[in-house]
Amino acid sequence: MAAVETRRLRYLRELDRLGSMRAVAADLGVTTSTVSQQIAALAREVGVPLLEPVGRGVRLTAAGRRLADSAVGILAAVDGALSDIDARAGTRGVVRVAGFATAIRRDLLPAAGALADRHPGVRLRIAEHEPAEALALLASHDVDLALVYDYDLAPAPADPATTAVPLWTAPWGLAVPAGTATPVDSGPAPDAVEVFRRHGDRPWIGNSRNTADEQVIGTVCSMAGVEPVIAHRADSLELVLDLVLAGLGIGLLPAEWPVPAGIALLPLRSPDVRLRARAVTVRGNRWPPLTVVLDLLAQTSGGPRARLGQRPQARG
Repeated sequence: MAAVETRRLRYLRELDRLGSMRAVAADLGVTTSTVSQQIAALAREVGVPLLEPVGRGVRLTAAGRRLADSAVGILAAVDGALSDIDARAGTRGVVRVAGFATAIRRDLLPAAGALADRHPGVRLRIAEHEPAEALALLASHDVDLALVYDYDLAPAPADPATTAVPLWTAPWGLAVPAGTATPVDSGPAPDAVEVFRRHGDRPWIGNSRNTADEQVIGTVCSMAGVEPVIAHRADSLELVLDLVLAGLGIGLLPAEWPVPAGIALLPLRSPDVRLRARAVTVRGNRWPPLTVVLDLLAQTSGGPRARLGQRPQARG
């Protein structure tokens, strides 16, 4: 097998990341014909087909996907070595992020501002997704970074193929119509099990795109001896508020969420209900643009928290 040019590996990696030669050409500033020619040359160098037709386009063969996976580490090592040789070498690339709304607003957007100032060659491509959706996109190499959440009472299963970096945690409470709350519910040390025992027979509001809320509800209701009925499902926290205010059900909300008159947001302790935010990447991916974004996220997530109620948003 002849020597392989890393330049051609970069075309293959970008095709795996972006899904089409047209998208690769647009991102790298070349023609679609150039992308096709470089990958064809790479296939001749390695001696195996790297592409196969699908519909009116192409996709990577099994060998192509394996080589593209290996290219991530190879190119990261090359880029790192060049940066060590020349500290002025600029980091460039498009980092694709899928994540839930709160993490995008609280962490990624502040990081984007710093990114533009410090690393103008690194750009973000952002899509809002619930955790299961974001992790599926990460597994299929359709994104480079997933911003996800779970709850301490409903932990997500560990995946040995990924690396998760904790960002922050936030307490959650139970939103009920104000007229149904009692002094015991909002006392200095309310017991979550007792709160659920008092209110758990009312209709519940679950999440339309994630099961973590229902797992928490089921866990605490089980401890309280209550069988919860999920009557409604809502993705927007604003809609959860409206449903509670209309007397149609009760549901979980961030403890710092500003609620209108007519709703009581009861703190939950013993056991606490806490949401945990994480940044997840494919294990071993040290691609420099991704590393830059992760470093900035570590800085923004450790800073002062913005209030959750500033804008309507999805759960989490």
